[in-house]
Amino acid sequence: MLIKLYRIFVTLAMPFILILLFVRRRRGKEDPVRWRERFGKKLPARPKGRLIWMHGASVGECLSMQPLINRLLEKNPNLHIMVTSGTVTSAELMKKRLPKRAFHVYVPVDLCGSVRRFVRHFKPDAVLWFESEFWPNALNEIHRAQIPLVLLNGRISDRSFRRWQRFLCMIKPILGSFTFVFGQTEEDARRLRVLGAPDAVCVGNIKCAAPPAPFNQADLDDLLAAIGDRLCWVGGSTHPDEESQMADIHKELLAEFPNLLTISAPRHPERREEIKAAFEKRGLTVAVRSKGEQITDEVQVYLADTLGEMGLIYRLAPIVFVGGSLIPFGGQNMLEPMRLKRVVIIGPHAFNFRAIVASGKEKGALIEVADKNVLKENLSFYLSHPQEAEMLAGKAEKLACSEMAVLDRVYDVLEKRGIV
Repeated sequence: MLIKLYRIFVTLAMPFILILLFVRRRRGKEDPVRWRERFGKKLPARPKGRLIWMHGASVGECLSMQPLINRLLEKNPNLHIMVTSGTVTSAELMKKRLPKRAFHVYVPVDLCGSVRRFVRHFKPDAVLWFESEFWPNALNEIHRAQIPLVLLNGRISDRSFRRWQRFLCMIKPILGSFTFVFGQTEEDARRLRVLGAPDAVCVGNIKCAAPPAPFNQADLDDLLAAIGDRLCWVGGSTHPDEESQMADIHKELLAEFPNLLTISAPRHPERREEIKAAFEKRGLTVAVRSKGEQITDEVQVYLADTLGEMGLIYRLAPIVFVGGSLIPFGGQNMLEPMRLKRVVIIGPHAFNFRAIVASGKEKGALIEVADKNVLKENLSFYLSHPQEAEMLAGKAEKLACSEMAVLDRVYDVLEKRGIV
């Protein structure tokens, strides 16, 4: 019943959806050229042969797919892969990162007509849906077309689990659309079964399979030369308010480290002016990477506001704070800097990575802090104790590399189930 009400609601809301997308285009959050793809129109031609559709909500999910995309194409020479997402940022990144025989399309808005046109145009042989962005109309259309549909790295937070238990009549048919499900953890797999997934297993977190993030060696050499022997730290994938807290921390650490360099790499680079203002408000000198500004002796904050360069940025400093965790967002992927043998610090709200955080704390491979004051204390300690920092970073690297075999396990299940 709730699913039917949802379909009626989104159909009636179509004029408002059009207005919303128009406003998003004006703000740069929708592609001004490819926006019709969101309605299943002006789509690229379907490649000949077998096609797998892989969907991820945004940058993080798309990046986590990359190792599996590479493995699928490597093992199946006649296969093509279509990646969908809903953000301009992820589309730009996928344009740079996707290999041959893979391409990006914007996911259609969850209107029956839009999704139906999309599915009928591409006729995918299988669909791999990443994590927990459940669009009822999209999943129903895939299911109705009798296309195998697999949930990868399924995750159900405590809050979502409590909420969905009150609306089982809605979540059961959604999860029932999936042929089978991979839970991110054993607990996620259990919760998915409780909520109606027909067949949920856990073979590990596929995010653990990602190789070290790529980088440009010439850019790295130039930046390291500019930094010289200055002490520095990175705030990576940060969100609103976290940069302000970073600015406060930098100001407080100046008494102890007068030549300190803070590197800010926000999750959403389009917030650059807002972030720059937050640092300058505290009297700090900022250089902006997208403007080609250099790290001089006078620069105190380097704003790395570019896409697809976290592999470069995380290699610039021995200590990394991973954002989305000082605020109740859920955290961002801390495995990226851990693989690069960095001291990794997170805030108290990294609940989207509960299993990794628990394992990291148990093995002494990462640090969880309660607030910006404790973050400042840990930065002070590890900036001034390089041997201790090296030991902690070594544990982080070991933990991050220990689960690389998850990719083999995922591929084996997909092969046995006839998906690939």
